[in-house]
Amino acid sequence: MSTTTRAGAAPTGTGHYDPGMPDAVTHLPLAAEFPAPSAREWTALVDGVLRKARRLADDAPAGAGVEKLVRTGPDGIAVRPLYTAADAPADDVGVPGAAPFVRGGTADGPVPTGWDVRQRHAEPDADTARAAVLADLENGVTSIWLAVGDGGTVVADLAHVLGDVLFDLAPVVLDARTDQVGAAEAFLALAGERGVGADLLGTLGLDPIGLRARTGDGPEVGSVVALARRVATEHPRVRPIVVDTLPVHTAGGSAPQELGFALAAGVEYLRALDGVDDAARLLEFRFAATAEQFPTIAKLRAARRLWSRVTEACGSVQPMAQHAVSSPTMLTRRDPYVNLLRGTLAGFSAGAGGADAVTVAPFDAAIGASEPFSRRIARNTQALLVEEAHLARVLDPAGGSWYVESLTDALARAAWAFFQEVEAAGGAVAALDSGLVAERTAEVRTRRERDTATRKAPLTGVSEFPDLDETPVERRPLPDPPTGGLPVYRAAQPYEAHRDRSDARLAETGSRPRAFLATLGPLAAYTARAGFARNLLQAGGIEAVEAGPTETADEVVAAFADAGTTVAVLCSTDALYAERAAETAAALREAGATRILVAGKLEIDGVDGQLHAGCDALAVIDGVYEEVSR
Repeated sequence: MSTTTRAGAAPTGTGHYDPGMPDAVTHLPLAAEFPAPSAREWTALVDGVLRKARRLADDAPAGAGVEKLVRTGPDGIAVRPLYTAADAPADDVGVPGAAPFVRGGTADGPVPTGWDVRQRHAEPDADTARAAVLADLENGVTSIWLAVGDGGTVVADLAHVLGDVLFDLAPVVLDARTDQVGAAEAFLALAGERGVGADLLGTLGLDPIGLRARTGDGPEVGSVVALARRVATEHPRVRPIVVDTLPVHTAGGSAPQELGFALAAGVEYLRALDGVDDAARLLEFRFAATAEQFPTIAKLRAARRLWSRVTEACGSVQPMAQHAVSSPTMLTRRDPYVNLLRGTLAGFSAGAGGADAVTVAPFDAAIGASEPFSRRIARNTQALLVEEAHLARVLDPAGGSWYVESLTDALARAAWAFFQEVEAAGGAVAALDSGLVAERTAEVRTRRERDTATRKAPLTGVSEFPDLDETPVERRPLPDPPTGGLPVYRAAQPYEAHRDRSDARLAETGSRPRAFLATLGPLAAYTARAGFARNLLQAGGIEAVEAGPTETADEVVAAFADAGTTVAVLCSTDALYAERAAETAAALREAGATRILVAGKLEIDGVDGQLHAGCDALAVIDGVYEEVSR
């Protein structure tokens, strides 16, 4: 491996830069002084480390340690600890702007000014919405995503809310949850009144399939054809149709399911638009961007590859127009300021993945109506990525990464398989109506829920490192979104429900639910497991009262008497458990403890359950509430 610092100069032969030679080039053989390791040697070292950590048996076959480090996500795709050139797919990913568009839909991508920074507005009050739209456009936002109808701007207020928007400069993207055609017609009429015709920019948001996924009902796919044909002729810079995969994502679906559904819905729209020239150009695709940066980057790259294949089969290869939205499922209502970091990661991933437009939700979006401050931070997050981090100055920065290329290929293949399953069921609409999509996404959602309950998928500030004394962020509530279709999943909800329960009890009685930490021995002996237990309990709003250093069971019982609870958790080392745990548990039971747990994976007489890494934290919390509510 070498790094060249100046092109066109001759090597010095020493591997070092000579400042006295202006035309010199520096070749840095970064590992030149070390022998090149083989894969077998690396594997042996990994096996040795895991044996030393007692995670691998001494007689385990070679490579077993590496296999232990392979993890599988909810989408079923395995992620290995090391990737090499041999893992890169054989298929040519091409170059930006050329099929299969893996590396970008256009040759220049977002360089140099950045991608389309798109902010969503869902504000029923027309004056408030108009002021928010103007503030966004004056401060870095380049397109407006406007909720119309229920939960947003009523059609009659469109002219007022968009009064400051220049339709030929700032695209407007409509998001109507009921009468989509009516909202689109009203917007086009408004543009006509202002004399904006062929230069009109935007997306009309026609998506009866997405509406069906959200509500369980909706107009026929063909209902959008007449308007789409007209727009294709009169407004060549407007995309009338959106393929929105967020309902699949928010139902807990996997990335391959999101991609496969996108293909199925897109194909259904193309069938309806048969006979329209360049029909694929009329579609915009909406995907979720999460805080998992590499899967998000790979998902967007795989989506372009897949759509290229679909349009190729239709006779005219077209790039995919992508709108990436920070995932609603990852947002939390507790410790919502952590959402700033989640949104930054999502925005980074979307930009690095090559999305044409990116929406980063305000950090308080899961709570209610966002305030000007949170909206400002959301748009400035993207401004920082583009202007200060210069993310948009590099096309497909993840391209060539053996891991990303491998993951892109794996996602594309899994998505194509789901696409074929949906097509075999009769297409996107038929798969929704039959329950196939709901059934398949429920399987993944169940795995996600298990990972959240066991804290395998931690939620910072919620399931990990919660702050019981935090002041909840309050916002004006927004109307409930439409339901009736695919369920809406948000990972933090079960923990937040317990926190709400705890707050209600605090307001009513002056104290929170409590559990007693029966700490055995000196501070050094119990602090690790006591900290683990406290963190787990506080995730459910349960206050942990600690005994402190103790030498006898009587000292533990004395502290328990003042704790004001009937739940106790033994905390110490395995050695001290062997000496004192059974005796202490018996003494606590006699003193009135109705539920006794132990921090660690041990079976102890008189103990009802365990707290340990990988245990069902929500089940433990439920059990504590059951006892303290008696």
